[in-house]
Amino acid sequence: MLDRQRLLVPLLVALAAYAVVAFTPQIFDDGDTYWHIAAGARMLADRAVLFRDPFSYTFAGAPWNAHEWLSEIAMALAYRAAGWGGEALLCALAFAAAAGFLAFHLGRWFALPARLLILALALSCMAGSLLARPHILALPLLELWTAGLVIARSEKRAPTFFLLPVMTLWANLHGGFVFGFLLLGCVGLEALVDEPDKLKTVKAWGLFAAASVMAALITPHFIDGLLFPFRLLAMSGLAHVGEWQPTSFATPQPFELVVLAALYVFLSRGVKLPVFRVLISLLLLHMALQHVRHQLVFAMAVPLLLAEPLSRALDSRTMPANTDRGWDFAWLFAALVLAIGISAARLSLALPRGGDAVTPQAALAHVPQSLAETPMLNDYGFGGYLIFSGRRPFIDSRAELYGDDFLRNYARIVQPDAAALKATLQRYRIRWTIFAPDSPTVALLDLLPGWHRLYADKIAVVHVRDG
Repeated sequence: MLDRQRLLVPLLVALAAYAVVAFTPQIFDDGDTYWHIAAGARMLADRAVLFRDPFSYTFAGAPWNAHEWLSEIAMALAYRAAGWGGEALLCALAFAAAAGFLAFHLGRWFALPARLLILALALSCMAGSLLARPHILALPLLELWTAGLVIARSEKRAPTFFLLPVMTLWANLHGGFVFGFLLLGCVGLEALVDEPDKLKTVKAWGLFAAASVMAALITPHFIDGLLFPFRLLAMSGLAHVGEWQPTSFATPQPFELVVLAALYVFLSRGVKLPVFRVLISLLLLHMALQHVRHQLVFAMAVPLLLAEPLSRALDSRTMPANTDRGWDFAWLFAALVLAIGISAARLSLALPRGGDAVTPQAALAHVPQSLAETPMLNDYGFGGYLIFSGRRPFIDSRAELYGDDFLRNYARIVQPDAAALKATLQRYRIRWTIFAPDSPTVALLDLLPGWHRLYADKIAVVHVRDG
């Protein structure tokens, strides 16, 4: 029987995470939120998953699969039900579930002080990726999958088939499900090396791996859905996208603190780690250093992968189970009341949009309707809002739609390369542009003959072709 502390701590952690995220407007500091909601709304209206681009004018009608379709429908439903407050609560609920699950599973190996410290480091490391986007909705599934694999190894058995629905749901919510196979491969190899009965181990883990692949195929996109993450990771044009760029330590950040804290503990305590746990942790660290967006995976998976050997090194033992459960229902009821109160407070308070860097609302309002419907050249970060507003952008963040050649040309435009800009304006018959004020393209357009400013504010500058 589980002790009360092991249940109560995750509940309190989840409530705290829910409250913090629900009232953190920075979760909307990414223009992708807009087009994800628009995609979900379009699928709800059409009652069909998207397989072609309905949004841009540069690739209108081109093959494009909404691989995160289930997340987008959930986001659209939340927005339809309660606007931006509903969107905040959906994001908060997903993060709270992930935090609560992590707190619960770490309780298997760590006493309360060590568990809270590890939780604080891990959750702070996730803060930079805390955005209202599909990867947050899939975060609880990453935790459940990793914990399921680690617990299976701890108990010297293959993972339970009850994990398979996690993979199916994950594959329909976000392309990050590919990390599930990476983790499965490494933990499975560890089992094969460590267990004496090799044939039994191969059969058990191999059967689970095959079943996991079949579970990941249960999406509207079937094989294409399974291959999509690999094609995306192979794109060279992603190097020009902010979240796909290397982690920078030019300014202090939680990820640096986590890495330094881990090095201190391992070096000072002489922690002995299984070889495959070291290899997978180093691989996830490499990916987090290579791409900012992968810090989230590192922060969620590595504490679970290293939990058992680290608990032995720290001599952090869990307390004996307290079987007195008389107050369990009271705690659950109190938690439910608090969650309802937090939700009501969030929905009762206005959450206006329009003053942030990804929402050029005022600038777009100053573009005449007849002009707004003509071809434009836009800032990459504005693509989501343009789609949300019913405009057809030149580009948005769906890198897999636009491809490497298009992304490389766009990178030349915003360097800025005058020749690339002029050629693009002519080729696509651009009538107007909208860029952030600090974009080098704005300065070039100011000097370009035949163009003039129509509107400018601290968020966006609109240029229009003369005549």
